[in-house]
Amino acid sequence: MRLLLATDAWEPQVNGVVRTLSNLARELSARGVEVKIVAPRDFRTVPCPTYPEIRLALATSFRLGREIDAFRPDTIHIATEGPVGIAARRAALQRGLPFTTSFHTRFPEYIAKRAPVPDSFSYALLRRFHAPAASCLVPTESIRRDLEGRGFRNLVVWTRGVDRAEFCQTEPLPLGLPGPIFLCVSRIAPEKNLSAFLDLDLPGSKVVVGAGPSLAQMIARYPKVHFAGLQTGEALARYYASADVFVFPSLTDTFGIVMIEALACGVPVAAFPVPGPLDVIGNSGAGVLSPDLRQACLDALALPREAAYRRSLDFSWEACADIFVDATERALQAGTANRLRLAG
Repeated sequence: MRLLLATDAWEPQVNGVVRTLSNLARELSARGVEVKIVAPRDFRTVPCPTYPEIRLALATSFRLGREIDAFRPDTIHIATEGPVGIAARRAALQRGLPFTTSFHTRFPEYIAKRAPVPDSFSYALLRRFHAPAASCLVPTESIRRDLEGRGFRNLVVWTRGVDRAEFCQTEPLPLGLPGPIFLCVSRIAPEKNLSAFLDLDLPGSKVVVGAGPSLAQMIARYPKVHFAGLQTGEALARYYASADVFVFPSLTDTFGIVMIEALACGVPVAAFPVPGPLDVIGNSGAGVLSPDLRQACLDALALPREAAYRRSLDFSWEACADIFVDATERALQAGTANRLRLAG
């Protein structure tokens, strides 16, 4: 099978979408699927307003159409609703090619934090974007229910995984900080709700790993917090292993891969009871969910690290790829049936 994957999120960006797609591409290639990735690197780009670290592609359906015609994919997956995704959607529709989409980010909530745009307007645009897809893959059951209530259709729950060779119960870093250690790994941006964690009165030390547009502001505002900057690979795994509790303050993430990375390193999670944590942690005993995040952090200190690790075993990139392949095969079948109907 030949798959063209169109995405506005790709390396060198570091986020959950890129992590998902790169692991998916690796799994699919191992199964004999020929994957072509079309990303911003293939176009001229401009800085994203309010977030210049992200580059927006100057993509067109004509250019995407040329990529499609040259590669001749059996099907297309449109991973994002940005310029590359919009151009790929238009080119696929023009050619009558079957495609799937995925919903990774709650852009309406993110946009509302930066501009006076009603959620209902943004969700209407997203609903229209995903409507022609054979399947729209969503990260959790909570998100599926929410989108279904907003009129989205053909929704398929698509899990996430963790690289166990990288994230495991490894040696902690000698941070030299008073314990207990409360850790958050996140993009440093307004939508991540980091202040809900950093404003808490907690014993020990707070550590934040990550970069983003609000980093300088956060460093100035919270001089007692240890900001470690962007970390990857073994260094990131050792930061996880150094923590007593992983704190996930976001109210808008659709999944939160960092939570299962922390669990794989044996670190219990404290979070709000919202989509993402409700699906990843739930009643598993691997963390504490509460509207009172401070109490969740303190209660999570008592949880055994083994319980956290065991919960991480419920997530794998193999299962993620299985769901994707099933959705893709159904899209191919639907495309074949449609062509036969038109021919008849």
